[in-house]
Formats: sequence, C-alpha cells, structure tokens
Amino acid sequence: MGAIRKTDRTQRPDGEATYNRILDVAGDLFASAGFAETTNKMIAAKAEVDLASINYHFGSRNGLYQAVLVEAHRRLVSVEGLELLVSAELPAREKLRRLIEMLVESATAEHSWHARVLSREVLSPSSHLQTLQEREIPAKLPFVLAILSDITAIRSDDPALLRCLISVMAPCAMLLVVGRNVFAFAEEIRHMPRRDLVEHLYNFAIGGLEAISRHRS
Repeated sequence: MGAIRKTDRTQRPDGEATYNRILDVAGDLFASAGFAETTNKMIAAKAEVDLASINYHFGSRNGLYQAVLVEAHRRLVSVEGLELLVSAELPAREKLRRLIEMLVESATAEHSWHARVLSREVLSPSSHLQTLQEREIPAKLPFVLAILSDITAIRSDDPALLRCLISVMAPCAMLLVVGRNVFAFAEEIRHMPRRDLVEHLYNFAIGGLEAISRHRS
C-alpha cells in the first residue's frame, strides 16, 4: 500500500510531468501487451526515463500497474463527473441516461488505453483489482445508487438496489470486453452509432428498473 500512497503526494511541475508521462506510456503498454509481458525496462525506454524514475514515482512495477488501473477507472467515470451529474437539476431518468452516455463514450473511445486496460482486468482479474475496490469504487457507488434509488423508490441501503446496480452496469461493462474483439460480433457493435448504443442500454435498464419497482409496490 505504501507504493500507492506515494503516487498521491504533491509534486513539482517537472516531477508531475514525468509522472504523467510514465503513467500514460505504461497504460498504453499494459493495454497492448498485458501486465505480465510489460517490463519496467520497456516502459522506461518508451517514456524516455531511467528505471529509477519509475521506482521513485510508483515504488515498483506493481505500484505502477495499480496507479494505471486507478487512472483508467477515473477516465472511465470520475467522482467529479458523478457528483456533477447527481447534483444537476434533472429528472433521475435523465441522469441515468447521461450516466450511460458517459460510460458508452468512454468505453468505446478510439485510441485510448484506459478501456483496454480495464477490459484485460475484467477478463482476467489479478490481485491488483483490489486496488479499485479500495480506492475508486466506494467513492463512486453512492452516486450511482442515489440515481437508481430515485428511479425505483428503493432505499439506498436495501440489498435490492445493489441487484439493480448489477443489472444496469453489467451491460455497460460488457462494452469493455467488446472493445477487445473477444467475440465475432465485437467489431460490429464497436462501430455502431454511440447514440444507438446509449438508447438501447438506457431502455433496457429503465425497463428493468420499472419492472422491479412495480413488483415491490
């Protein structure tokens, strides 16, 4: 955990630039080759830094990979973005639509490593997945649950709302897997208009949420 905390410290502008360069290069390499096949030497060469810089900023290759996972999840959806969405003067259903829109746009973004890194971790989870469960997901979960609670009238502490969360988020998460061309139809889905994907996922989600709400009333 010490290596992770090290990345959170305040840095000078030149140190921050080096940190970000290493992070982006590592993210791109981890996305392309995977964690096991990507060495610190490869990252240092592409980032044009020495090996000591990686250890200085991230503590180890494990620390760097954990930082990459955290950044990837933040690029998929950020706490700041969720906070703005939940506080907006919008109906809960529109908030859900915009949340799905954010996820679709981020998951299907071209030439971006964050979705590919997350897809590798989804398909073949490592022990580093715990980093997201500790650092990113708990801070974001209440915002999404608040939206679902408003739609369904199910209390946020009711286990039924977590089941709703899984049902809504799982199809969106599948877009990460599709981005890896795991399935024969992946390319076709990946090139569908984003508007059509958003509308389908939203209608699918809202239909299920309405059914659950009716069943409980």
